[in-house]
Amino acid sequence: MKLASYKDGTRDGQLVVVSRDLSMAHYATGMAHTLAQVLDDWNFISPQLQDLSVTLNQGKARHAFPFDPRMCMAPMPRARQWLHVPLGAEPLQPQKRPVLVAGNASQLQCPHAALGLNPEAAELDLEAQWAVICGDVAAGAKPAEALEGVRLIMIAADMVWRQQEAGGALPSLASRPATVFAPVAVTPDELGDAWQGGRVGLPLQWAVNGRKLGLCDGADMAYGAGQLLAQACASRALSSGAVVGMGPWVSPADAGTHNYPKGGTCVAHRRAMESASGGAPTTPWLQAHDVVRLEAKGRDGQTVWGAVELRVGSAPALAVANEPAANHTETL
Repeated sequence: MKLASYKDGTRDGQLVVVSRDLSMAHYATGMAHTLAQVLDDWNFISPQLQDLSVTLNQGKARHAFPFDPRMCMAPMPRARQWLHVPLGAEPLQPQKRPVLVAGNASQLQCPHAALGLNPEAAELDLEAQWAVICGDVAAGAKPAEALEGVRLIMIAADMVWRQQEAGGALPSLASRPATVFAPVAVTPDELGDAWQGGRVGLPLQWAVNGRKLGLCDGADMAYGAGQLLAQACASRALSSGAVVGMGPWVSPADAGTHNYPKGGTCVAHRRAMESASGGAPTTPWLQAHDVVRLEAKGRDGQTVWGAVELRVGSAPALAVANEPAANHTETL
């Protein structure tokens, strides 16, 4: 099934069930008002929502209405935990811990967003990635156990401030001011055989101002969601409603080469590829008024999650070295 959170003036929005082709929706009235309520009582409420989803897809839901993605908030507007698991070419090591970013309504953004970020303050990038919403996952869970905790799958564009390392060719991470999600979250069964081993075997395509810059396939991830969640909860439990972002999973050295000819998952990958092949990067960092689009389509050619469409706004510079308390990061 596919779920979304409609704007209704509250911080968490109102839960709607969305048809498979994203044409129609139906309020989950009488079952749950918010997605958080569903996740807290998943085994009881989700079968009811599944029944509504079947009825909606059959065209028999009496109070269905046309689905409008511009009415959507992020599927989980206020995550209990927002955990970004940075991936690269190196295997996960026990001493390497994920970075936990405090979840809040201003950071987890709706799919059609105008972000007030001033690109002149630093080098602004985005990271295209998959994300999952979890049920409760116990501390120390093994990968197979952790994978059972995946409730919903999303796609996201994680905005990243980068700064140039002195004497280095590749930028390093500075901070993550916002993450923008596609309008719909889907259950793993909705993906059919495209969901294998905790990986989404579908292409995730992103473009800036209509120019396609990367086509990234989740099947190429070295680690599945089970392994990443097990790493994330190595020292603490994951709460129901935790959102875990997985990516970028391509190393800059491989992006755009014979090792990964589809391109990278961020502007940094693209620039590294251009530097390797031509001596200097030609793709700029994100600029004011740039329009970014992120979308993944199923094997039938239809969009699965809907699209992320965001416009970079020109605004007073945000703090890069010292983020506001609400958006702080802590290392586990």
